[in-house]
Amino acid sequence: MNKPKVLLGMSGGVDSSVAAVLLVEQGYEVAGAFMKNWDDCDWRADKRDAMRVAAQLGIDFFEFDFEAEYRANVYEYMIEEYVAGRTPNPDVLCNKYMKFGFLMREAEKLGCDFVATGHYARSKTDADGTVHLLAGDDKNKDQSYFLCRLSQDQLKKVMFPIGEIEKPEVRRIATKHNLVVADKKDSQGICFVGKVDMVDFLKERIPEQEGEIITTDGEVIGKHKGHAYYTIGQRQGLGIGGGTPYFIVERDAKNNRLIVARGDEDDRLFASELTAVEITETVLGNLKKYSGQKISCRIRYRQPLQDCTYKIESNKLTVKFAEKQRAVAPGQFVALYVENELIGSAIIEKAE
Repeated sequence: MNKPKVLLGMSGGVDSSVAAVLLVEQGYEVAGAFMKNWDDCDWRADKRDAMRVAAQLGIDFFEFDFEAEYRANVYEYMIEEYVAGRTPNPDVLCNKYMKFGFLMREAEKLGCDFVATGHYARSKTDADGTVHLLAGDDKNKDQSYFLCRLSQDQLKKVMFPIGEIEKPEVRRIATKHNLVVADKKDSQGICFVGKVDMVDFLKERIPEQEGEIITTDGEVIGKHKGHAYYTIGQRQGLGIGGGTPYFIVERDAKNNRLIVARGDEDDRLFASELTAVEITETVLGNLKKYSGQKISCRIRYRQPLQDCTYKIESNKLTVKFAEKQRAVAPGQFVALYVENELIGSAIIEKAE
């Protein structure tokens, strides 16, 4: 019987490298794949590291240039959302379209049975083939939130080799196998664009447009260079001095204004519920099953799970929080969980 073939997305980091080690040890026929999604970043060093690990393990290595696909499916959407006054999450889209979309397409061309990544997440398959998406066992590193838009068809062909171990163990395995990336720092920045400051990234692509900074009472207290460079809950970079600091409570894209409030306890910074659109369901029927029941959610990566209830009416998701949530940003994703299982998600439209 032939071994199942797995195409592993390799970023040149320690997580995907250890995923390669585990897959090889488990007897899979493994090939590494490096995706170049953005030319204006220092991807060459990461590619070199990925190639060196593949060589150490004796596995095939492929490189795919997805810059056009990334621009069309992630980058352009991200810029449009910022200009419209929302705060998108490019990492979520990168997973849906790049790693588990275009890379999966290439895997099928190569005759691979699965696509694997170094995500801290898990999946469980029922006897009937239904796949459940679960949080990673390392609660400090759990990345299931970034996978909240994956479909059943995608999940059926996905593997998360490091989902059941914690980061220190990943480092230990890398050291044990003398991987060249054993001590490499974790990457930061936009998915597959690299280690860039988001504001600098946006300023290079969205022209400056001076606007007013006003208080919730309508008083003009400063100027900004473009609402797109800011997000809800932000304090730094406003250039407003003196006394209790101001925080952004709203981005008025239509009038190019930032609305701010004094202090981080102002009511305008907090929301008791949100409305979201473009709902996805990880397992068909679960959203109907748990509607109205006490479950959990998160509205940003690494946020502890928050108790909530929800309902769906007219293709809109309304989530009510047990405790008010700070800085709920339109454009971000809300992910719904039952215990450690992610059951669905939607794009936040408004919060109040």
